[in-house]
Amino acid sequence: MKIIKYINLKFSEMVVLALIYLVLIVNLLVFKDNPAAVLSAFFGITYTFLAGKGNPVCYLFGVAGSGFYGYLAFHNALWGNLILYLGYYLPMQILGFFRWNKHLKSGKNEIVKISLSLKERVILCSITTLFTFASIVILYFMQDKNPVIDGITTIFSIAGMYLTVRRAIEQWQVWMVVNGLSAIMWFLIALNGVKVYSTVVMWSVYFVLAIYFYVCWNKEITEEQVG
Repeated sequence: MKIIKYINLKFSEMVVLALIYLVLIVNLLVFKDNPAAVLSAFFGITYTFLAGKGNPVCYLFGVAGSGFYGYLAFHNALWGNLILYLGYYLPMQILGFFRWNKHLKSGKNEIVKISLSLKERVILCSITTLFTFASIVILYFMQDKNPVIDGITTIFSIAGMYLTVRRAIEQWQVWMVVNGLSAIMWFLIALNGVKVYSTVVMWSVYFVLAIYFYVCWNKEITEEQVG
């Protein structure tokens, strides 16, 4: 019971998580999915659930998930995603663990959530757009298999991770874009015969969770402002 209380998950959320784990096990045993894809999905989805609950322990799962996803990106020539996960996500997740622990609610293992100012949103949007175009061009000349989607998801993920460490609700809007496009990208890879079914499941789950946790965080922030 102490563990359940520590991770802050509702019973319904735990049931959904257990069902997702079951799907991953079926992918591994029945459909002979790539073990790295299964492990990446396991750690990554667990990370997202805990991040959505504002629990700093999420980053421990995030580090493991990033390692396995980087391995998949390397073997599928997704250089933007490879650089992103190993060169940016790993150090940012370590930073995030310590930053989140400094901003916990009193007596709870849960962070205080924030919302960006209008000025911060405009600046972030402008910078993200500029670097996205540059990333697509660079990846095209690097013969990336999907330079447009890879470029967009790479730069948006950098912005998303920055917002995650800052505890900002806007991260979930960014993750909706990243997760939706990434699900499409890996689905196309799976159609070409590469066994990465769990990776498709992972990004699809991420997309749904981004919507779910945006609603949850928005409700919480609104109630705190009113109160």
